[in-house]
Amino acid sequence: MSSPVPHPWQPLRDRLEAFWAERAPEADGAHDLHHLRRVWRNARAIAATEPGVDLAVLVAAAYLHDLVNPPKDDPERSAASRLSAAQAEPILAGMGLEPERAAAAAHAIEAHSFSAGIEPRTLEARILQDADRLEALGAIGLARCFYTGGKLGSALWAPEDPLGLTGRTLDDRRYAVDHFPAKLLRLQDGMRTAEGWRLAEARTRLLRAFLEQLALELGE
Repeated sequence: MSSPVPHPWQPLRDRLEAFWAERAPEADGAHDLHHLRRVWRNARAIAATEPGVDLAVLVAAAYLHDLVNPPKDDPERSAASRLSAAQAEPILAGMGLEPERAAAAAHAIEAHSFSAGIEPRTLEARILQDADRLEALGAIGLARCFYTGGKLGSALWAPEDPLGLTGRTLDDRRYAVDHFPAKLLRLQDGMRTAEGWRLAEARTRLLRAFLEQLALELGE
């Protein structure tokens, strides 16, 4: 099977930027246009190490992966990636993207979500999943974790066991620091690309260093 003809992705990126410029400002600062741009930057960094990436599919998926973005505590949250994928396809068709590429972008969008648990079937889907999860790690991930915890009304940590070392049931809806062992520190092992894993390693080290410093300051 022959490789797809390279697509000029830059004009598509410009149309996606214009699409977001016309929408009302997002209330969620952890999933705003700046987040989409960072995911695209992460995706390009990973794509540079992987031959045969369709950058048109990847830029489309990166910019529209959070098209439907209910709050973290919304019952529809686990369906957000599926809803985003369904809405993205006609938008991309209207921007002139070929049907097979629009469908490939929709699959990448649907599979990117941690909570959806959908297996990524394509290289672009694997890259997008890694690129989005890198946003949950490192300094940016640290900031986003506490920002989201604040929006949910979470406490910073459990006073009696801040780091979850006693074997208690973790509750990251109630305590922001519980989100580290519950999810964030597990992300590196699930990375789908070698470059995604390498980038996640450094960012995970920063999260572990933060927890060590927190323990020191709390006398744990």
